[in-house]
Amino acid sequence: MENQDIAEGQVETTTSDEERRAHHAAAMMLVRQYPDPVLRVPADAVEEVNGDVRRLVERMTDVMRQSHGVGLAAPQLGVLRRVLVYRVSSDGDVHVLINPELRERSDETQSETEGCLSLLGGDLQVAVERPVRVVVAGVDADGEPVEVDAEGLEARVIQHEIDHLDGVLIVDRASKDDRKAALRDLRLRA
Repeated sequence: MENQDIAEGQVETTTSDEERRAHHAAAMMLVRQYPDPVLRVPADAVEEVNGDVRRLVERMTDVMRQSHGVGLAAPQLGVLRRVLVYRVSSDGDVHVLINPELRERSDETQSETEGCLSLLGGDLQVAVERPVRVVVAGVDADGEPVEVDAEGLEARVIQHEIDHLDGVLIVDRASKDDRKAALRDLRLRA
């Protein structure tokens, strides 16, 4: 498997410094960055999946790909709607969850490093402990009910994006020491 196909945290691992700088620049231009207050506001439920919502999904998918992200939530584009898109590899299918609800979480958890396109364009990495498996229900871009039974990276990405829909960032889920270091880094570099 090539380096570019391996996802780390919420940002694809790139093969060169040049690629990394390009994706960082794209994320910084297209994705809302901390401390933008919209990142802290819980998103509203989508009442009807219509053309506006489908256009939002298309825009989110384009921005996620341009930024080399593995997930994106509507609030990261300044849209307070409960919509997220994700993929688990650079050439993988894009999945859409509208009004996602976590139905089940495994008791087993794992701490992994996550990045976020809204935190220094993905450059800030923080260890976050999350359940290794989740079951999520919602609707897709056609308004059809969908249930996802996810584990590993897919479960982590979905939980990360649902956090965005709730106004929660990875720094909120980090240990006290990691949180302090991350916030200091954000203040210095933002």
